[in-house]
Amino acid sequence: MALLWPFATAAVAINLFLLGLIGIAIGLPAIAPITALWVSLPLGLPFTWLSARWVASLIAEAERT
Repeated sequence: MALLWPFATAAVAINLFLLGLIGIAIGLPAIAPITALWVSLPLGLPFTWLSARWVASLIAEAERT
């Protein structure tokens, strides 16, 4: 699970930044890239856990067939 954390956190940061760009269309302020990185650090942990569970279920499914 620890190996997935940097990738999940980076995905969260990218998605937050892009969400901020989409928010501009409806009048919200943009999210700075550095802000997206800082916010993604704590949010990366639950998404890492979810990703690890998803990967484990894919492995279990592949082993059944």
